[in-house]
Amino acid sequence: MILHTTDNGVLWITLNRPASLNAITPDQRERIIAKLSDASADPDVRAVVITATGKGFCAGADLRGGAADTSGSAAPQPPERVAGDVARLIRLGAQRLVSAVLDCEKPVLAAVNGTAAGLGAHLAFACDLVVAAESATFIEVFARRGLVPDGGGAYLLPRLIGPQRAKELLFFGDAVTAAEAERMGLVNRVVPDAGLEKAARDWADRLATGPTRALALTKQLVNASLEADRGTAFAAEAAAQEINMTTADAREGVAAFVERRRPTYRGR
Repeated sequence: MILHTTDNGVLWITLNRPASLNAITPDQRERIIAKLSDASADPDVRAVVITATGKGFCAGADLRGGAADTSGSAAPQPPERVAGDVARLIRLGAQRLVSAVLDCEKPVLAAVNGTAAGLGAHLAFACDLVVAAESATFIEVFARRGLVPDGGGAYLLPRLIGPQRAKELLFFGDAVTAAEAERMGLVNRVVPDAGLEKAARDWADRLATGPTRALALTKQLVNASLEADRGTAFAAEAAAQEINMTTADAREGVAAFVERRRPTYRGR
């Protein structure tokens, strides 16, 4: 259900349930979270790409139950709900997945090959960079089902496109084409369907040859900036500079500048 391989310092995580448009099961979610956590601690992984097989990037959480897909039997009926069950389910499920992307210490790129709906859209929006195929669409499906958005949607969207545009997407649940998403600022780049993997690989390879710790610290600063006042943000920036200047890549970058040559970063 999850394919993964590391190539030239890039960890590729591929959702692989095309028959269900890659709706995420609890097992898939836990595997993705684990892979992102492992990537943070693995010096041989310097960038991550999340993509999918088939015509859909991710149709959201699998509300029909993933057990039937692997065992052939119907998923068991859930027990009677009590107060707090839903909040706990969201906190330990969708929110953990999105947090795993935001907190990963390596740059994470989404290569969106088709429909990204609900949690699937938020999985993409949580990534540091988003490359989308021309046929990709993004859908905030929650209001269509009488639901409140989960997986950090009401947190991510206003930060990407502002509160009024975010409310438009969340209130109406209209499908947004890749081109529209690029104009809004939800997507960095739109490419022909046949060129998606190459475009993602080109950017991922550039990230994987960059100064890995500097990129991690930069990611942390940017992600925290919208919740911090100026003094807090400036203090965090100064601390990040202090930490980064202890790395071999920082010393290499300065030496390469002085010696007028191209730096060779090793992620250390």
